[in-house]
Amino acid sequence: MPSTSYDQMVQHRIAHEKLATRSIKAINDLWYDKGIEMVLFRNQLIDKRASEILSLHNYAHKMVGKPIEVEATTALLETMLTLDLCPARMDIGRLASEWVESGGQPGSEKAFLEKQLAGFIGPDNYTPTTPKDVVLYGFGRIGRLLARELIMQEGRGEQLRLRAIVTRDKGTGMAEKRASLLRQDSVHGAFPGTVEADEENNALIIDGHMVHLITAQQPEDIDYTSYGINNALVIDNTGAFRDKEALGRHLKSKGASKVLLTAPGKGVPNIVHGVNQTMFNPAEADIFSAASCTTNAIVPVLKVVNDKLGIEKGHIETVHAYTNDQNLVDNMHSKYRRGRGAATNMVITETGAGSAIDKAIPGLGPKFTSNAIRVPVPDGSLAILNLQLSKSVNLEGINEIMRKAALEGDLVEQINYSISNELVSSDIIGNSCPAIYDSKATQVHPDGMSVVLYVWYDNEYGYTRQVMRLSKYIAQVQRKRYY
Repeated sequence: MPSTSYDQMVQHRIAHEKLATRSIKAINDLWYDKGIEMVLFRNQLIDKRASEILSLHNYAHKMVGKPIEVEATTALLETMLTLDLCPARMDIGRLASEWVESGGQPGSEKAFLEKQLAGFIGPDNYTPTTPKDVVLYGFGRIGRLLARELIMQEGRGEQLRLRAIVTRDKGTGMAEKRASLLRQDSVHGAFPGTVEADEENNALIIDGHMVHLITAQQPEDIDYTSYGINNALVIDNTGAFRDKEALGRHLKSKGASKVLLTAPGKGVPNIVHGVNQTMFNPAEADIFSAASCTTNAIVPVLKVVNDKLGIEKGHIETVHAYTNDQNLVDNMHSKYRRGRGAATNMVITETGAGSAIDKAIPGLGPKFTSNAIRVPVPDGSLAILNLQLSKSVNLEGINEIMRKAALEGDLVEQINYSISNELVSSDIIGNSCPAIYDSKATQVHPDGMSVVLYVWYDNEYGYTRQVMRLSKYIAQVQRKRYY
């Protein structure tokens, strides 16, 4: 009997892995043939293994409290291939959840999808986009992650196209050094593709694409058109240019039309995508800031809480991974404490979180005090939000507010709702959301008027994904989405 039971379990596993493999084929066909990017409750499905697909189904089941089975999602995905769908970003988790709610039966998938996706089917729903050339100005931590994402999200090349990388260094072997740093990363692992250095043409060949390496000391000295690059979005990752006047120098170069700073900016729109991007029209503004990683982590959560419960005042403490701005060992630094060894100390430092909040949610910033502690981890940070509320709430209530915000509404790409009992900083590395809400750590005062919320964030990758979302908005190449 035990042997039979074991054999049955093996056959069950094999059957599900076969279905997951069919799903993977359908996901890739939708992506490359139709320009449709599939996610499962905001979790990327492209380039996933069968075991990862099944694990995400288990997560989805726990999140929505409904059986999201691989049999149903596979059938829905394969049926979508038969429909005349426009390019879009779609959540198969939402579709499967609605399928369960509707009492869907095998064989009726097409009728269900034709009803749910009516606004995505047929030539009348196609919205053509003009692809945007992208130049990475600087190639540090965020620059290299952006290069990875731009290549991985290229698909049919209808949105963003990485064309060049600008650095200050030059000389023999620099292309290979840059290639090496892109191939392997101590935190994020190996790049899942090929990166070759073309020293003769001063370029990187990434998955068969030539990306020019341009050496320049001043942005206005560059003629991008000589490389066949026109109307480009320049993403400045250097941190050397922070205000409108300095960033405007990029627009003096031939071939550049838009600028995005991957740091807080002065005198330019500071955007937390999902919260305030619609306040600024990319057809009218040319220079933008993606704010900071911390701002992108806390603002979505604060917006949800403020909209539902109101915030009287609060304090934000960020526990942040060390960065390149700190010293590896004790040495001179413009800031006293940042001069101490980053890998051997917890370092108290300042943060501009309060003023940054106000730029995204006007009027809320002055209600906060804030501080930061740099700690000896290379990536993965935590924001602790101590909030005094206008309305009373209990533990279940505040968690349900955040769970719903992570599943529906304008912030589903920004907020990840964690149900893990043992979440730690290394677990959130590679999470595409800039804010991971730790539901198991939430604390509520007995009077219900104050809460302490714990928000994790991958200060490198989660922020990079926000920069990608904002880049698509600025370039006006965003696709319709079904979330």
